[in-house]
Amino acid sequence: MIQRLQAIHCPYSLWASVSTAANPQYSSFRRVSSHGAIGKSGSHMISSLKIPTAADLVANAPSSWQPYMRLMRIDKPVGTWLLYWPCTWSIALATPAGELPSLYYLTLFGAGALLMRGAGCVINDMWDKDFDRRVERTKMRPLACGVLNQRQALTFAGGLLCASFSILMQMNWFSVAVGSASMFLVVGYPLAKRYTYWPQFVLGLTFNYGALLGWSAIQGSLSLTPVVLYLAALQWTLIYDTIYAHQDKADDIMIGVKSTALRFGATTKYWLGGFSAAKIAGLGLVGHLAEQTWPYYLGLAGTNVFVTVSWIDCRNC
Repeated sequence: MIQRLQAIHCPYSLWASVSTAANPQYSSFRRVSSHGAIGKSGSHMISSLKIPTAADLVANAPSSWQPYMRLMRIDKPVGTWLLYWPCTWSIALATPAGELPSLYYLTLFGAGALLMRGAGCVINDMWDKDFDRRVERTKMRPLACGVLNQRQALTFAGGLLCASFSILMQMNWFSVAVGSASMFLVVGYPLAKRYTYWPQFVLGLTFNYGALLGWSAIQGSLSLTPVVLYLAALQWTLIYDTIYAHQDKADDIMIGVKSTALRFGATTKYWLGGFSAAKIAGLGLVGHLAEQTWPYYLGLAGTNVFVTVSWIDCRNC
């Protein structure tokens, strides 16, 4: 199940793993010289090299920092990327033809994505700590297991939101207003699962908000193009988070919360196919509105997720 989700989140990692499997000669470095291949000690040194991960960063941080870093999911950075990518798409589309996207704004939005994703996780855990204690996957979260209390979490969330707002203030006033409006979604999303089978829809509205904000930061206004991009990205979130929600179905039924995974059940594959079609159509319309040329549509064709959807067997979720 997790491998299927990673196929959607990390296509480059998937391609690298496929390439290595198909071409084992590339799985290690070889030195061609008169002395032959690298010796055993050199091979061992290369094989022992390890690129530090986000989880390593948390594990090696001071012990007093670690609960807060886990609370904002520093050790699980995929969510930050999912928040950041719609921002980059919008910034790129809003950039005038012939110019490169602004590195300043890409950096600004990267920092904002990290902070706002962290703040959202803290707020989510404050709402859900009683639920989290009863779910195997979440019972060791800092609030659920009692390592941190509500007051500490509230103070930390306030700090993250203040830092995020300081970043937002670097943009034009229209963007400040647009960005501030997203707080209703950030605070309200954790409540959605209590009242509707469509919390993934609310998550999509929240996580893809950068599609609107990135455009307004560059253009100083909004138009139909970023709105269509926002709606297309929403379909993308419905796809990946519905797949993700299938792993918690039994726990969700037990604690009485709702999800699209429970709503769709055995028909999940057909729903995801519909979301995929809507996503592709929406991104195609975005390309037309933004007057994109053939490389855009070639890239769009390469992102078709129907193949991924066809792999899903909900009985194994």
